[in-house]
Amino acid sequence: MSGIRSVAKNTGVLFVSQIISYILGFFFIMYITRYLGPEEYGILSFALAFTTIFGIMADLGLSQFIVREISRDPSLAPKYLGNALGIKIIASLLTLILAALIINGLNYPAKTVDVVYLIALYVLFNSFIQLFYSLFQSYEKMEYQAIGLVLTNILLLVLALLGIHLNMDLVYFALVYFIVSLIILIYVAVVSLRKFIIPKIEFDLDFSRKVLGESLFFVLAMVFTEIYFNIDSVMISLLVGNTAVGFYNAAYKLIFILMFIPGVLVISMFPVMSKHFKSAKNLLKLEYERMFKYLFIIALMILVFGFIFADKIILIIYGSAFIPSISALQILICVIPIIFITYLSGNLLGSINKQRFVAIVTAASAVLNVILNLFLIPQFSYFGASVATVLTELCVLILMFSYISRFFHRISIIDNILKPLISAFVLAIIISIINPFNWFLALLVGLIIYIPLLYMLKIIGKEDFKLLEELIRG
Repeated sequence: MSGIRSVAKNTGVLFVSQIISYILGFFFIMYITRYLGPEEYGILSFALAFTTIFGIMADLGLSQFIVREISRDPSLAPKYLGNALGIKIIASLLTLILAALIINGLNYPAKTVDVVYLIALYVLFNSFIQLFYSLFQSYEKMEYQAIGLVLTNILLLVLALLGIHLNMDLVYFALVYFIVSLIILIYVAVVSLRKFIIPKIEFDLDFSRKVLGESLFFVLAMVFTEIYFNIDSVMISLLVGNTAVGFYNAAYKLIFILMFIPGVLVISMFPVMSKHFKSAKNLLKLEYERMFKYLFIIALMILVFGFIFADKIILIIYGSAFIPSISALQILICVIPIIFITYLSGNLLGSINKQRFVAIVTAASAVLNVILNLFLIPQFSYFGASVATVLTELCVLILMFSYISRFFHRISIIDNILKPLISAFVLAIIISIINPFNWFLALLVGLIIYIPLLYMLKIIGKEDFKLLEELIRG
């Protein structure tokens, strides 16, 4: 199978699975948020944020590192997977103990502690699941990951609806996360056993030391990324309260869901980019520039629609109890164009062996995010956290884009940034004019005119449509 067909197949199956997963996930979040209310949903959101920070320490950067290395030399798969499993078991036990000590030291109520325990197990199991997903990605067999994603969200939704029907409490919904992660872990292990390699736990100290040395900067980047993605919820809980966490995360989860768009493309491309760095750097530069342009124009459209229709989005999904989340969504939606490009940039730098720079950037950004939150949350609550998120991501983008432009490839600012910004500005004006009369008509008109507008401004052309046709055929 040719490279473009492989990418097309993997992008296609992941895109379809992500669409299905996020439709299911959308209803899952909507139902449990409405059912639990701002206070208890805030507790659940705090538990997810708190344990995710620790969970990344159990991953140790192995998932992304394994994709890169096995895609370059598949014969090493048994050795990498076996030792990664051994490392993860030890790291997971240590992480679980550390998280338990800290949460008990913070003097939270017993219910909150119980929820944190269950979610911590879910996060650790999910870390092992991601390791197997990395194996599937390395072999460019994303269909097995796609099945896992869909199955996860089906189980979450079904068990959540059952809990709502039976009038279950918050602890039950935390238990749902744990049960589903256990089922999916069994599924991915069985797939690996039958389709790829037999997962055998190994403890080769010399090899593990080498692997950890190579993956060190991947894990540092991931740790600091998760800190500035999740520390805001933890700090809001400590400084303001869990109700504010609920309002913030109602908006924040919608932003997080949209990350499937760059995720699908970049996950499919990462093994290919890793190969092309060794064999075809000019092709890699072309792939980077094309992905940059496509992600940016999609992100700008989401920004325009999300900002203008924020009130409709929050009221339709969560109801009037979450009206305070509208302003938070209008602030957070501004991060979409920024985060789409930083997601691409970070993965590109990882594929060309520049994970050390990514780790340095994310470390600096995590520190900045904590400082901004310390100043902004006490004064502006979750609105301040929203601003801190946008500013932090902007700093990451500036640093990564500057580094890539200087040391790898400089893209056209006019064609890939300025022209798309002009198209988004025109789109916003048109929608804003129609919106006061009929918001649904404004939405429909905006969707219809955006692609022709991009073509008129020569942002996309015949080559782009030809590439799309090839991808569809693939």
